[in-house]
Amino acid sequence: MDIIFKVETQKPFMVAVESIKASCAEVGFGVLWELNFKDKLHEKGLDFEDNFMILEVCNPGKAQKVLLAQRDMGFFLPCKVAVYEHEGKTFIGMPKPTELMAMADAPELNSIALEVETQLKEAIDRAAI
Repeated sequence: MDIIFKVETQKPFMVAVESIKASCAEVGFGVLWELNFKDKLHEKGLDFEDNFMILEVCNPGKAQKVLLAQRDMGFFLPCKVAVYEHEGKTFIGMPKPTELMAMADAPELNSIALEVETQLKEAIDRAAI
């Protein structure tokens, strides 16, 4: 089981962050919240050299369908998209919604998980080029 979908991009970190925000919006997902672990860890006096941004993204209509079908699946919402640097390279990725639903044993949500995954993969692929 490969739970992570990620791609490498030649874009610098902040350009990649702005690109994924824009491409998420193009496929109907808004950014609700963002956290740069590098900055947060530095605030706490901890050393972490690479940028690592978590974006929580949501399509309200799809989130509503998930919550109406099975309330406990709200533990998986909103979707997370990450942009990070490692060894001089920049990556954009996410946990696959289809794999999360499979682990949660929620087959009634397979079709919506696949829709979300397809749209977010498209956004990630677009942001990476």
